[in-house]
Amino acid sequence: SVAAAAGRLLVMPGTGSNSTAEAVRLTKFAARAGADAALVVGPYYNRPTQQGIYEHFKALAESVDIPICVYNIPARTGRNIEPETIVRLAELPGIAMVKEATGSMDQASQVLAATDLTVLSGDDSMTLPLLAVGGRGVVSVVGNLVPADMKALCDAFDAGDLQEARELHRRLFGLCRDLLGLASNPIPIKAAMAMLGRDTGEVRLPLVPLEQPLAAKLSGALANYGLVPQHA
Repeated sequence: SVAAAAGRLLVMPGTGSNSTAEAVRLTKFAARAGADAALVVGPYYNRPTQQGIYEHFKALAESVDIPICVYNIPARTGRNIEPETIVRLAELPGIAMVKEATGSMDQASQVLAATDLTVLSGDDSMTLPLLAVGGRGVVSVVGNLVPADMKALCDAFDAGDLQEARELHRRLFGLCRDLLGLASNPIPIKAAMAMLGRDTGEVRLPLVPLEQPLAAKLSGALANYGLVPQHA
């Protein structure tokens, strides 16, 4: 929360909804609470047209004075925010960032070539490739487990140490694959946090905890990374 951050770091809460009115309400609440920016996922389930998506984010940008980060994750929302739409959104004051989770380097490259938006990776395993074409960072899942390693990857790239960045990418890639492929996020990351003694509580229905065979695989992945002891 903003209070817990206490000015030590920037806070960007998720305020998205498939109802524009609800997204505006949540984003206004975040702004009043002192958030530094708002992460807004594209409208999900109702599959609006590209013009509808544009109008949705335009309404949000006009409702608050904090920067908006457009979160594009079509695998979850059911609708891609096309590069042409993002280019239009980039012309609006307040639209400052994109969390890119399409898995398409072509799409990311189109956005980077045509706008001045800050593009952040929304897929841990794509962080280094995205940095290489002009991305500025990552909204990380595995960073909850190994924040120093993810930061080191970004720092190495920024410093021009591509060999170190590649080595960290290859190491993190295995963890990303073995962790995030087990079940829908956030099920595996919350299970992993619990295994490391960082209790973040259980997932809520309709999500259910990781089943035992998958939990054993997760424990093995954490052991392979050196986060927990190897079992005999």
